[in-house]
Amino acid sequence: MSRIGKQPINIPTNVAATCKDLIVTVKGPKGELAQTLVPGISVTINDGLCTVSRETDTPRDRAFHGLYRQLIHNMMQGVSKGFSRELLLHGIGYKVQLQDKNLHLSLGYSIPIEFEAPQDIVFSVEGDNKIIVSGIDKQRVGQIAAQIRSIRPPEVYKGKGIRFAGEEVRLKAGKAGIK
Repeated sequence: MSRIGKQPINIPTNVAATCKDLIVTVKGPKGELAQTLVPGISVTINDGLCTVSRETDTPRDRAFHGLYRQLIHNMMQGVSKGFSRELLLHGIGYKVQLQDKNLHLSLGYSIPIEFEAPQDIVFSVEGDNKIIVSGIDKQRVGQIAAQIRSIRPPEVYKGKGIRFAGEEVRLKAGKAGIK
């Protein structure tokens, strides 16, 4: 039995969850999310608890058991609290500005880069070198943060670029020189 899959999910008081025809729908104060299940996985919702179970013990069903339990848990957390990722800009002259919900990044290129905000994602900027990406879908928040980071990933000699908050960049030694 899956260790993660067998754990019940507590449904917060301000969240409503329903399961109909292999589609789990979660509504909360921040929005609504839906997840389609594969055949062989079933979800039961009663008394403030959501449990995920599988019909057979095949490796495929065992793999999806824990996956869908965690996806539903992330949906409930997203519609009640939301998710966010922080990005930091390191480098002289690197800065970010928020204009009309879009990011304007100055990253050492000849022209500034404009990154448009998707509908389900909200950007906020602290100072001129910190970006906060937030939304209700954990996967979507992480994907958009990774796309922003890929514009100028940290380089290995000086560490300049965009990095996640808390990310450690291992720097290489420069040229040793001629002795």
